[in-house]
Amino acid sequence: MGSGLSLFTNGSSSSPSRERDLLKPGLGDLPESCVALILEKLDPVEICRFSKLNRAFRSASWADFVWESKLPHDYRSILEKILGGFPEKLRKRDIYNFLSRVNSFDDGTKVRPFSQRLSVCFVPERKVHVLIRFFDVFLLLLQKAWVDKRTSDLCLCLSVKGLSVTGIDDRRYWNHIPSDESRFSSVAYLQHVWWFQVDGEIEFPFPAGTYSVFFRLHLGKPGKRCGWKVCNTEQIHGWDIKPVQFQIWTEDGQHSSSQCKLTEPGTWSHYHAGDFVVGKSKSSSTKLKFSMTQIDCTHTKGGLCVDSVIVYPSSCKDRLRRF
Repeated sequence: MGSGLSLFTNGSSSSPSRERDLLKPGLGDLPESCVALILEKLDPVEICRFSKLNRAFRSASWADFVWESKLPHDYRSILEKILGGFPEKLRKRDIYNFLSRVNSFDDGTKVRPFSQRLSVCFVPERKVHVLIRFFDVFLLLLQKAWVDKRTSDLCLCLSVKGLSVTGIDDRRYWNHIPSDESRFSSVAYLQHVWWFQVDGEIEFPFPAGTYSVFFRLHLGKPGKRCGWKVCNTEQIHGWDIKPVQFQIWTEDGQHSSSQCKLTEPGTWSHYHAGDFVVGKSKSSSTKLKFSMTQIDCTHTKGGLCVDSVIVYPSSCKDRLRRF
């Protein structure tokens, strides 16, 4: 009885202090404009985390000026390149959410997927994934673009099916095999060839910065057995005799090259072809060409998978191991 009365007394005596605590200003009392200014200084991942604090932070996280600084400088040109047009009445956060996903596009070699009907459905954030699914299911698009969520830098990935590969149509030399380790669901597998050459090019409105070009390759034929990943290395030959040469060129005269022997079977590796720089004063698209060759015809080469070419911001290239 006494202990119960004591507890009741202690509870009633602490109620004024609780009332005083309730009267103290908190994060929820900050004006939305002030919260937006705070969020503008954070990176996109942090903005999304803070938006879960309360209603003020959630509303402020949709402010256009908060996301304007997170978008690439020429984001309109990038959207037009991917969609074939620029959808109007779209909030900056919706644009960022779209660009930060991996988006397929055709680079002008096929019919553009953009239409009035499509532009109407491309509005709220919750429908962005529907648009992307529309692209991936109904169109065989061989190039993908996205914005790095941490740095807002542009990244590109080009399927081997969109490249020029010597002898690719001859089944004696090359085959396309399915692979769940590729962004494009299949890779090109080389059985054997004397003259090995892979060329490609792309024209894209790259934002200012330094970019690195990589070829994604795999020595050996990947597969699965009883649910486990396996690698058939029987046809690997010729890559340890002479080095493979990688080169890149840009229309403004930049050229870079590297060479190395391929010696790591059983794993996907990114082979660095070179770097190029896009200046801040450049307002048009950058045309990039790249190649991978081993044309010493004194021996054959084989047992190699070619997946894609990746253009990545040089400052973020360490993340390629997670690609």
